[in-house]
Amino acid sequence: MKIGLIGLPMTGKTTFFNLLTNTAMDFSGTSYGRTEAHIGVSKVPDMRIDFLSEIYKPKKTIYATIEVTDIKGVAAGISSQKSLGANPFLESVRQVDALVHVVRAFRADDIIHIEGSIDPVRDIETLNIELLFADLAVVENRILRIETSKKITKDMIGELEVLKKCREVLENEKLINSIELTDVEKQHLKSFSFLTERPLILLVNLDEEQFKSRKYNQREKVMKYAEERQIPILEICAKTELEINQLEDEDKAMFMEDLGIEETGISKLANTMYNYLGLISFLTVGEDEVRAWPVRKGIAAKAAAGKVHSDIERGFIRAEVVSFDDFKKLGSMQKVREKGLFRLEGRDYIVHDGDIINFRFNI
Repeated sequence: MKIGLIGLPMTGKTTFFNLLTNTAMDFSGTSYGRTEAHIGVSKVPDMRIDFLSEIYKPKKTIYATIEVTDIKGVAAGISSQKSLGANPFLESVRQVDALVHVVRAFRADDIIHIEGSIDPVRDIETLNIELLFADLAVVENRILRIETSKKITKDMIGELEVLKKCREVLENEKLINSIELTDVEKQHLKSFSFLTERPLILLVNLDEEQFKSRKYNQREKVMKYAEERQIPILEICAKTELEINQLEDEDKAMFMEDLGIEETGISKLANTMYNYLGLISFLTVGEDEVRAWPVRKGIAAKAAAGKVHSDIERGFIRAEVVSFDDFKKLGSMQKVREKGLFRLEGRDYIVHDGDIINFRFNI
């Protein structure tokens, strides 16, 4: 799954990219104006994997991951370019499954805001308008082509109806992902890859004082904006996250305790992205490897087996399933069996988040 970090220039996008992917891209002022997107992989922190690794002492520990793209900073008016298909920003957005909009609230005299002032609501609306206008242009062009077509099929009529629904929402400055669509309507839109159809998370980048006080300019308006549109929102201080990231584990725990932080902002962001994409993890354990396998919610056991290996799916017999919570409570597979909490499930069993699974198969 692919996540895109978007926002105006100099908001801290690349800093968060570096923290998520454990890389060191240049995030100084010299990176302003770049056109290329940076791509990396983010580990999804999982305390269950940590616990199981302590028990099994495996040769390898593998966490679930998400591909993260640091998309170039966008300026107002980019969607008005004549050739939308050649627009690097819009093309980069089309390549990802969900978006994290990094919004600047932090104050820093040496980092000039592109608009000349700190205004989170304005910045959120600026970027949303760019995405919205790009989608509206596509919608209107397609509606015109259908309406002027010499022969209109039944399928085109269905497509036209859902496109008009999208146009109405966009004209009211709302995103396509706010519309409740049927499966048939979603199928009509599948080929368009609309920008505002993608799940969106707001990440407000605070300075240290704002982070401690949880107060910043327009906070109430930002929260109301997110609540009205049902957009998840996170408030994180990139500077604090950098300091935490540079510490040894023992010092890190003490530093976080002093600040009253139970979980790092980067961990929250990674898990929020993971959950918002509708993903869960089933787990496999052993002396060779402890691993989290990312799958879509609602996946059946046989299909989940295919994530491990296609041969396992092809020769699927049964899934041996243990709940992580049961394992953690009892401490060993033997005690789980003694308590009757070890289960054999068939091909249609719906996998749950945290299931520890061993697949039986024969080919």
